[in-house]
Amino acid sequence: MAALTALTVIDLAHDSVRDLNRALHQAGPGTSWRIEHPDGAHNVAVGLTEDLDVVIDGPVGYYGAGMNQHATVTIHGNAGTGVAENMMSGTVRVRGSASQSAGATAHGGLLVIDGDAAARCGISMKGVDIVVGGNVGHMSAFMGQAGRLVVCGDAGDALGDSLYEARIYVKGKVKSLGADCVEKEMRAEHLAELAKLLKAAERDDAPAGFRRYGSARDLYHFKIDNSAAY
Repeated sequence: MAALTALTVIDLAHDSVRDLNRALHQAGPGTSWRIEHPDGAHNVAVGLTEDLDVVIDGPVGYYGAGMNQHATVTIHGNAGTGVAENMMSGTVRVRGSASQSAGATAHGGLLVIDGDAAARCGISMKGVDIVVGGNVGHMSAFMGQAGRLVVCGDAGDALGDSLYEARIYVKGKVKSLGADCVEKEMRAEHLAELAKLLKAAERDDAPAGFRRYGSARDLYHFKIDNSAAY
């Protein structure tokens, strides 16, 4: 493992993921890191709690940058299941595409996926902002409780199924909406909110080209007349 300098380089062809994560957990705020040859390894750069700048030069496996707090993590490749899972704050950017459950249960911060995201993107999201440059798979934002999901491409089946108060913006086509998810009016405050999210994600899409979706609030409390929808 290279000595700590202005930029610390760790090569996973020689060092273990355990050693990598230990070094990152012990690092002071404001330091910069580059991780070489991740080659799809799981649990890379997880549980970071300091203001670090971490660049991963290649694809990662399950739970890359999971449980992130404060750090900025950039993945130059694709990401496996659960990238940025349970993130609290900071920024995670995937310069490729992501597998299922990207941003699952995340409470805060910004997750940007430049490519596509597979099924259940933003499942049970609790305050995170997610911007996807391409398409999302089925049941994205399933049981989304808070936060915003921005889809610059198309959305698959059952978008926003059993949604609570998360907001969804989609530029392309929606194959179908899930239970209790409806299209809503795009007012001035939503256009302004979306513009900020797109700017934060370094995208130049026009907010006026998106549609907004949210909860119809019919399933908040059990009603026998709605039993088939649960």
